[in-house]
Amino acid sequence: MAESVFIMEYFVNINGIDVDAHYSENAIDNIFHPLLERLSDLQREKNRRILVFLAAPPGVGKSTLASFLQKLSEDDEKLTDIQAIGMDGFHRRQEYLLSHSVERDGKLVKMVEIKGAPVTFDLDLLKQNLEKILQEATVGWPSYDRHLHNPVDNAITITKDIVLIEGNYLLLNEDGWRELKDLADYTIFISADENMLRSRLIDRKIKSGNTKDKVEHFVDYSDMANVRLSLNKSLLADLMLCVNENGDFILPEQRK
Repeated sequence: MAESVFIMEYFVNINGIDVDAHYSENAIDNIFHPLLERLSDLQREKNRRILVFLAAPPGVGKSTLASFLQKLSEDDEKLTDIQAIGMDGFHRRQEYLLSHSVERDGKLVKMVEIKGAPVTFDLDLLKQNLEKILQEATVGWPSYDRHLHNPVDNAITITKDIVLIEGNYLLLNEDGWRELKDLADYTIFISADENMLRSRLIDRKIKSGNTKDKVEHFVDYSDMANVRLSLNKSLLADLMLCVNENGDFILPEQRK
């Protein structure tokens, strides 16, 4: 496959980590801008705040993409501004994860050992806050700091008419989680190769200050289970995207 031509570099800090992302002309012109136009039209048609889910496995780059889509919407006066947020602020606190256990592969393990699995999120609190987004004009929202390893309450104030929330399990087809989709006005899912995601996750965790051996063990034991869960047990979305071997966002039919 010919290499993608990247035309836009995007620097942003995501959850305490500096990110240098690149997006191609094809992705911007043929995927992102049409998506933003579709969402703007939908918001005007419904004449209220709309909620958009962006679901994908760990390592895809969904937090960075959500932030980039917000920037694109703000740069074009014809588009309705998007506010990008994440579900990571609903991680249970580190002290909870250290003091509670769950069964994994037939034995009890501390929740902290599988941090990032669905059970380590406060699903009820997430659902309550998603409902609040659709009911209240101004809503406080938590963020997650990878250096603190904990949520930061009310770090974000939601005010925009299109709210784009990203997360691993927003479309998870499991009890409790699958009902979240009823709250969304539009849904997006992104898939990618497992091996590429493993490399990205290892690199990201090393940047958080961990040793390579410790990182590889955690990624293989915990993160990759979450990758496979998201890839294999997510509901179909209104828009399905892929990340190819060059790191470019494409439509499924563009795969070769």
